[in-house]
Amino acid sequence: MPAILPIGRSRLTREIGATITLAAPLVLGQLSAVGMNVIDTMLAGHLDGHTLGAVAVGTNVWVLAIVIVIGVMMALQPSVAQLHGAGRLTAIGPLFRQALWIALPLGLGLACVVYVAGPRLFGLIGVDAALIADATAFLHAIAFGAPALTLFFALRGLSEGLGLTRPTMWFSLLGLVLLGPIGYLLMYGAFGLPRLGARGCGIATAIVLWLQCLAFAAYVAVHPRYRAVRPFARFEAVDARAIGELLLIGVPMAVTLFMEASLFVAVALLLGSLGTAIVAGHQIAINVVSVAFMVPLGIAMATTVRVGHAVGRGDVTGVRSAAAVGLLLTVLVQLVSALVLATLSPQIAALYTADVTVAVLAAQLIMYAAIFQLSDGIQAVANGALRGLKDTRVPMLITFFAYWCIGMPTGYLLAFRADRGAPGMWIGLIAGLSVAAILLAWRFWRSAFRRVPVAT
Repeated sequence: MPAILPIGRSRLTREIGATITLAAPLVLGQLSAVGMNVIDTMLAGHLDGHTLGAVAVGTNVWVLAIVIVIGVMMALQPSVAQLHGAGRLTAIGPLFRQALWIALPLGLGLACVVYVAGPRLFGLIGVDAALIADATAFLHAIAFGAPALTLFFALRGLSEGLGLTRPTMWFSLLGLVLLGPIGYLLMYGAFGLPRLGARGCGIATAIVLWLQCLAFAAYVAVHPRYRAVRPFARFEAVDARAIGELLLIGVPMAVTLFMEASLFVAVALLLGSLGTAIVAGHQIAINVVSVAFMVPLGIAMATTVRVGHAVGRGDVTGVRSAAAVGLLLTVLVQLVSALVLATLSPQIAALYTADVTVAVLAAQLIMYAAIFQLSDGIQAVANGALRGLKDTRVPMLITFFAYWCIGMPTGYLLAFRADRGAPGMWIGLIAGLSVAAILLAWRFWRSAFRRVPVAT
């Protein structure tokens, strides 16, 4: 087996610096994005337990839907990165505009699916009847933000593929700053406004998504750093070949994200049959996990860009170096994350709720989260490196096997057959993520070390 870090010390230092420069804004941007969910959860939790449960159930259905379209739109990032690495800047603008032809219909379709089909899922899986009305109101409201979300990810793909990651941070922070006051006004009914509870949470999130999208579009249109690619120079008709190439990369990525997200969502929805307190405790733990995951996810996104640029240049050593550095950084931060979660779980849970029963369960589940931090980070960065190679179909099959053939059966048997409840389901999560980490890392080793990666 080749050396894990196949580069000299000086190049290693440069690669670490370049990856951190790209990753830091992405980490902050991802933390801001998930921070919006944290704000929603905290506002709902301090309003009352019922609203927290309704927002928790509604959020899980929303996440299940949006990961599919986000996965499709993520095809733009490695495609732009490889064109940028190859110096083909004039091809980037037309590709971006074709991605917009994908984004808008996807966003409209997502809105319809969430509005119409989302609430029907509650009855099928046995969600507590007391939560259904408010969870439905949440989905009906947030659905109107779906087109803004897909357009926002098209803009992100363009910007990040060019190596410009700070705009992701800025506009994600904008959403974080706006959601708190807007959510409070609509959920709590301040300044004479009606108290809308879970519905107000959905409305506030939809409004913020549109403000983020419009601000990002205006920035890309006027900033000189995008001038060379001329993103809005004209609007071509649909190019079936270009769209087909993006979908060929993006659809497997969508399925991959769906396999992981649906595992977490299915766990939450199955636990919804066990009562409001368990739903609330699980939702708090998932929020904590989501915050922790944003750091390795940001590193994985930076790794995608670095690998894509190296592929575009035809730099095989650069491909391997980018992935190795991404893995090294991820292991370091995940070890710290695991330590923090393991030692501060009661204090973290107390930030979300004053309900002792909910807090105790949440703290217990956060301890399980500490166990899978390393495997979760490794699977993320391995997947990011593979995306930089545009290798997306085999990772799709790997994630299906790991999450749904290993993780879900293990969790279900422990939770409902062995009567372990929520902790049993979280043991299943540990199993699925661990298998995914091993197989995805093995796949990248085969792709990058046993054959020469080339731009496509």
